[in-house]
Amino acid sequence: MQALRTAATGMAAQQLNVEVISNNIANMNTVGFKKQRAEFEDLLYQNVEQVGAQSSSQGTIVPTGIQIGAGVKSGSVYRITTQGTLTNTGNQFDVAINGQGYLQVLLPTGDTAYTRAGNLSINDQGQICTADGYLVQPTIAVPQNATSVTISQSGQVQVTTPGSTTPTVVGQMQLATFINEGGLEAIGDNLFEESAASGAATTGSPGAAGFGQLMQGYTEASNVDPVSEITNLIIAQRAYEMNSKVVTTADQMLSTAVNTKS
Repeated sequence: MQALRTAATGMAAQQLNVEVISNNIANMNTVGFKKQRAEFEDLLYQNVEQVGAQSSSQGTIVPTGIQIGAGVKSGSVYRITTQGTLTNTGNQFDVAINGQGYLQVLLPTGDTAYTRAGNLSINDQGQICTADGYLVQPTIAVPQNATSVTISQSGQVQVTTPGSTTPTVVGQMQLATFINEGGLEAIGDNLFEESAASGAATTGSPGAAGFGQLMQGYTEASNVDPVSEITNLIIAQRAYEMNSKVVTTADQMLSTAVNTKS
């Protein structure tokens, strides 16, 4: 009975849906996290009677035909890159990107990764880095005797040192944008890598055309809406239960057919 296989594909699809939703909820408080959405497609159809076929020698056309679907399959898990709420942290090294763009991060492998998580700090060399110690690119070092650090909306980093009232420029932050942000490959630790789907990175200064501005002392919260996620979770649960009910019903129908006595 095809209904058994069809319902099984529905249960598998809703299982994936719940896994995506659970990951969104788990990362509600992850800085710079972008929620995902599971997308599905219908499977191939069995043509019992072809649409548009002739039903008589006079050329009568079948208007709709008979097509029986084989269920559902996972199409993709799409990342939604809308901006999250900017939260004031008071940390002078924290930066939020108000608009488009990603911070560039140097991985231990020498590759470049990208992130929206601006909860930054400095390492033992005074270099601005991520929470995992990965250097923000271009590398910017803050002098040990700096009394204050200012990061402008255009990404210019200035420091004030004892005995000087004039700030000194120590570096310029850069952002990267992609033609298809949803095509970036997530590698964990709030980091993404460029892929064939995302296209090559375009770099520029914050505030330039096509690039967002930096907000010092802020971080970007995740864009997960708890109410929407709980609603989606309930819908996925109900869909799973309905598919399981189809399996039970189909099994009972098969049992009835097998046990029928002539």
